[in-house]
Amino acid sequence: MPDQVKEFNEYRERMNDKILGDNNKVIKRIFNLDTNAYKAGVLDVKTKELLGLVASTVLRCDDCIKYHLENCYKEGLKKEEVVEALSIATLVGGTIVIPHLRRAYEYWDALENQS
Repeated sequence: MPDQVKEFNEYRERMNDKILGDNNKVIKRIFNLDTNAYKAGVLDVKTKELLGLVASTVLRCDDCIKYHLENCYKEGLKKEEVVEALSIATLVGGTIVIPHLRRAYEYWDALENQS
């Protein structure tokens, strides 16, 4: 299996640089808002990342799911915690999110097996 994590991050970084390089004020502000929203506040970062993961799963955004899974992993969340959040997302989103759940499991495995 190719290195999913590396490929995803390289693509994301390359495209974000290209997007931000156009210097569009609205897009830059949205990116900034997103970055700042996930910083610790009344809620800690782990909680915010789990909320982002659930919302991304319900909205069926695979890139967003990967992004939040990686941040959950970096924050030291255990697989069981992530799976519990994904179970809520599946309950709320319904069976249509099951394909995204499969890819989430696959990506979590890739995170755990990084070389």
